[in-house]
Amino acid sequence: MKHPSLLPALVFAARVIAFPSYASLAGLSEREFESILPTLEYREPALPPGPQKDPSAKLVNDKAHPWKPLRRGDIRGPCPGLNTLASHGYLPRNGVATPVQIINAIQEGFNMENSLAIFVTYGAHLVDGNLITDLLSIGHKTPVTGPDPPHPAIVGGLNTHAVFEGDASMTRGDDFFGNNHDFNATLFDQFVDFSNRFGAGKYNLTVAAELRFKRIQDSIGTNPQFSFVSPRYFTAYAESVFPINFFIDGRRNDGQLDMDAARGFFQFSRMPDGFFRPNGTRSTEGLDQVFLAHPMQPGANLGQVNSYTLDPTSADFSTFCLLYENFVNETVKGLYPNPTGKLRKALNTNLDFFFQGLNGSGCEQVFPYGRD
Repeated sequence: MKHPSLLPALVFAARVIAFPSYASLAGLSEREFESILPTLEYREPALPPGPQKDPSAKLVNDKAHPWKPLRRGDIRGPCPGLNTLASHGYLPRNGVATPVQIINAIQEGFNMENSLAIFVTYGAHLVDGNLITDLLSIGHKTPVTGPDPPHPAIVGGLNTHAVFEGDASMTRGDDFFGNNHDFNATLFDQFVDFSNRFGAGKYNLTVAAELRFKRIQDSIGTNPQFSFVSPRYFTAYAESVFPINFFIDGRRNDGQLDMDAARGFFQFSRMPDGFFRPNGTRSTEGLDQVFLAHPMQPGANLGQVNSYTLDPTSADFSTFCLLYENFVNETVKGLYPNPTGKLRKALNTNLDFFFQGLNGSGCEQVFPYGRD
């Protein structure tokens, strides 16, 4: 029997040895940094890709990118778009990729506009990726094998709560209830119900507006820790329009997503047979229509259900540059308060790339770790 006093040291040593190359370094203690960083091979971040030369509609569920079922150890997470790109081989099928691979994949597979692709990818990478190895996991568990990795504190994917993953998701539960990453059949049934009630069986902007408001109200009424502030405030509305902008066959221009296609993307990470990507690049078109149907200002419950209180410090759609500033100065800086050496260098490089995604916004770049 091992001596009880040795157990903490043994657990710590096991964690260091088993630290995945894709696991986020965010929030680690100074002692953990000192032990883990030497075990990771530093990889210089590559420049973000530029726009595609030809953004026209084309077949993307093709012979070169067939859907394949998950293998043991493949990782999937809360984003149905990234899950689908991995299951079709636009991303590595194991679910671990570099930011450059992710940008290329979402441009090639879904025709996402270049600035948005850069902004969302590096935003995710800064909070959920491994900035030393330049790897990001699209999830944080391995659904084929079942249990989570042996170190629950290690976050290996899109799982920093209230950033990209967040409350009031359309098909994933709130973090408060214990599972914020797996497909939720009950919520998808609600997705179908609202599509039948407001869209004649199709998911469109009218349905998106009603369902977005419903999901917010549900979380206010059931989740005492419900949070709806920046940056989740923005990603929640973007999440509502992305299925319309990216999951509808590019040979159509009717803005109507049918339920078989929706289930394929959300539940099975699978494009419809013969699926064409959109004709021309797409971004967050329709977001203003969804928001204006039921305007909600940023806020949160205060430890009790139905205690939603506005948060005047949060960015909203009239203060977009504040979203950027708060994300850098508070979210990223909060996760990495005192980086040094290669970690600080990687943070500054990735923050520069993140700012490239704000091209033309008029925002001024901020430098939480100085310039070098």
